Amino acid sequence: MGLTNSSTGSKLNNQTGFTEGCDYKITLAGNPNTGKSTIFNSLTGMHQHTGNWTGKTVENAAGICTYKSKKYLFVDIPGTYSLMADSEEEKIAKDYISSGIADVTVVIVDSTRLERNLNLVYQIMNLTDNVIVCVNLLDEAQKKGISINLKKLSEELGVPVVGTIARKKSTLFNLLKTINMVCTGKIICIPNKINFTDNQDENVKLIFDKAHEITEKVCTFFDSNYNERDKKIDKILTSKKFGIPIMILFFCLIFWITIVGANYPSQLLSNFFSFLEPYCAGFLLFLKVPDWLFSLLIDGVYTTVTWIVSVMLPPMAIFFPLFTLLEDLGYLPRIAFNLDKCFKKCCSSGKQALTMCMGFGCNAAGVIGCRIISSKRERLIAILTNCFVPCNGRFPFLITIATIFFTGAISSGQNFKSSLISTFVVFLVISIGIMFTFFISKLLSLTLLKGKTEGAILELPPYRKPQIGRILVSSIVDRTLFVLGRALSVAIPAGIIIWVLSNINVNNISLLTYIANFFDPFARLMGLDGYILTAFILGLPANEIVLPIILMCYTRAGTLVNLENIQSIFSILVQNGWTIITAINVMLFSTLHFPCGTTLLTIKKETGSLKWTALSFLIPTVCGIIVCMFTNLIYNIIV
Repeated sequence: MGLTNSSTGSKLNNQTGFTEGCDYKITLAGNPNTGKSTIFNSLTGMHQHTGNWTGKTVENAAGICTYKSKKYLFVDIPGTYSLMADSEEEKIAKDYISSGIADVTVVIVDSTRLERNLNLVYQIMNLTDNVIVCVNLLDEAQKKGISINLKKLSEELGVPVVGTIARKKSTLFNLLKTINMVCTGKIICIPNKINFTDNQDENVKLIFDKAHEITEKVCTFFDSNYNERDKKIDKILTSKKFGIPIMILFFCLIFWITIVGANYPSQLLSNFFSFLEPYCAGFLLFLKVPDWLFSLLIDGVYTTVTWIVSVMLPPMAIFFPLFTLLEDLGYLPRIAFNLDKCFKKCCSSGKQALTMCMGFGCNAAGVIGCRIISSKRERLIAILTNCFVPCNGRFPFLITIATIFFTGAISSGQNFKSSLISTFVVFLVISIGIMFTFFISKLLSLTLLKGKTEGAILELPPYRKPQIGRILVSSIVDRTLFVLGRALSVAIPAGIIIWVLSNINVNNISLLTYIANFFDPFARLMGLDGYILTAFILGLPANEIVLPIILMCYTRAGTLVNLENIQSIFSILVQNGWTIITAINVMLFSTLHFPCGTTLLTIKKETGSLKWTALSFLIPTVCGIIVCMFTNLIYNIIV
């Protein structure tokens, strides 16, 4: 039908060479959660992640679509409810629409919530004439017994109106046809604008009244209780009595599935890399590389990188799809709603709950997710506190220590009961991290980032049937592989450093031992030892390698130690002085310490400041040191 799209994309501020040769520029605008980004993806072939919650787009993303030999540059601007406020989304959207750059502005509206969406339509029509209204989600409207007279709506607004179902690409051809006709002058838009006054409150009332009037004319509701099912579910999931407990149960279930499910693919990957190692070693021997270089590449780089992949990839590949499933269903906004009061008491944004949840999969992804928070002050608070929730890179370490020291698995063996107990122990540690998220958020809002919350509209979108294929693609490609790629970029130099420190000796003592001895007195105050603290420092590139480094130090192996048998790990740890308080403090410090190198690089990129990057390193680390010193002091007093 004459439609092709480009998989190449660009942020609006970096389009040099990208927009050249485009015949027309089209703006996609609309309220959050109307399917705007899905339409953008379908038209341009890009894979910008879409989700069933507010604020997915916070920058202007651009993509190209070719229709009838003409190139159309589509720009997806941030979703916003209004152009009259001062949030970042509103400013970006209003500035771009007002600039006159676009030949046509397409306003995407939710067919199930037409009246509310028309508020933005009228504000945009006041800024530009060439407007097309795209009434999306018609399938959901049909399910709820809502019928919209699109022809009548077009007459009332004075602009073309097109109905679509964003997830069905075939429904978008009529939209493209209409865009083409407006761009070429075959359709002339004469919007029926509202004459605004100098009083903004009066203008808001005029728009609301007009939107209500038009909705009454064009909409037919065959079922007056069309929203009853969602209301009944929300009565439970967002209630004061059941909301938080249900949320906790959901996360415990996700953690348990991730913990149990990751064991098998991790073992398969580990066996696969063990199988490949002799071939890699044989290739290096064929090249006749020096012995030191052979050891560096195999014992250092190869061992470190393959360990990170085998331990990091499976939990992410399980957690992110489960997380995206909750997102697609529409449950994540309910989590934000449940925690909104807690964050507001901390003078922060309720949307921080969403970024905190993303941090469980990866803190770097959580930091990127902070873009959905419009206030710069609140966004910085969310970024600085995101690492207080442990990412999946810390889970294997936490689970192993919990299993060894708290479940009795050493004597009875690992079973369903021990997995539940370890999940419970890990959840308690995670709860401490969440408590620190609230505490530090409040502290920052009273000191360094002083201010009051600007408030945020936390929309509860309708529950939707998840798209399994889209979930797998977006969670594995857009999140898992993206994060893994960043982790590997810092894992290679980490492998080199670890090998150098463990294999270069001075007076028959490795550099690693010198470093551990230097930190040992301070580490003892925290209930740890020098090797443990050194392992955390060397684990900066990726949290997954902390335990292997500890075992390497204790066994003097000279390379990362991979032990699958928890009895062997337990024996090594106990022989080197570990007690129950050591295990407790190790778990606490694993939760409360500096972010990994990938997250720090992401923070630097997102904030553009070394100051905030340094603070994101120091704040959790100081908290971890103080907590460990306190628990160690209490333990020594009691014992």
